[in-house]
Amino acid sequence: MSETLQTTVPAVPGSAPAPVSASDAVLLAETANAVREAGAALRERFGEVVPYQSRDELMDALAANDDTALRTLRPRLTGLRPGAGWVEDELVGGALPSGEWWVVDPAEGNVNHLHALPEWAVTATLVRDNRPVLTAVHLPLTGQTYTALAGEGAHLDGRRLRVSRTADLGLGIVATSQARPDEDEGVVRRVGSSITAMLSDALVVRVAVPATLHLLDVAAGRVDAFWQFAGARADLLPGALLVAEAGGRISDADGRPWTPQSAGFLAAAPGVHAQAVSTLSR
Repeated sequence: MSETLQTTVPAVPGSAPAPVSASDAVLLAETANAVREAGAALRERFGEVVPYQSRDELMDALAANDDTALRTLRPRLTGLRPGAGWVEDELVGGALPSGEWWVVDPAEGNVNHLHALPEWAVTATLVRDNRPVLTAVHLPLTGQTYTALAGEGAHLDGRRLRVSRTADLGLGIVATSQARPDEDEGVVRRVGSSITAMLSDALVVRVAVPATLHLLDVAAGRVDAFWQFAGARADLLPGALLVAEAGGRISDADGRPWTPQSAGFLAAAPGVHAQAVSTLSR
């Protein structure tokens, strides 16, 4: 067994800490290689708007992209961690059973890919006893790869990331995302009211999918806060670890500790976190 480091995973409070082993750094490098390879396959399919005339045709087109990336990701990641479970549905939320799990979104922002929009990525996160240990997010169109290892910081192609130093929400850029197209009415209304509140309190509000790309911006200090209501593990865990390792604060929308079971999510620079909670609580 590899040596255990005295560090724990900070991004998802509310569960027992999971130790990070020395070999996890090597595992992260291999995970990054896997998402790059899968991203290259998806890039070959990108360029023209994919037409669809029904929900079934849309789902088939989305599945074709997922399958293209998974043909690389599943064998590569399973080979790296044969005993780890595999989350089959990237839209599912909630806690996982104990042990190790791969939480993968083979085409994060898949609908953007189908519409020839550039905002999409490939993500893979290893979760150990319900805490993210490492994550790799690759943007195939730019060639950039964001990585984070619990206790070791967040990086963009090897360069250390830091969240912004903004201390006034009124000077900040904030962002939100639609978790899925078929949310219930209560969630839709809460999303709408939160955007209205942020339009009053923040400098600029960005609204787009997918969540992960906004969270990359928070981790890199380009955006000051991101929030979302509802959501799945696969679209929040990678960014949660990246933001936490870049010095940001993770909570639910009410400022309480966030877990994958929470109804809301907030990732923010420390200087604006409390202000963002206040705004979202109105």
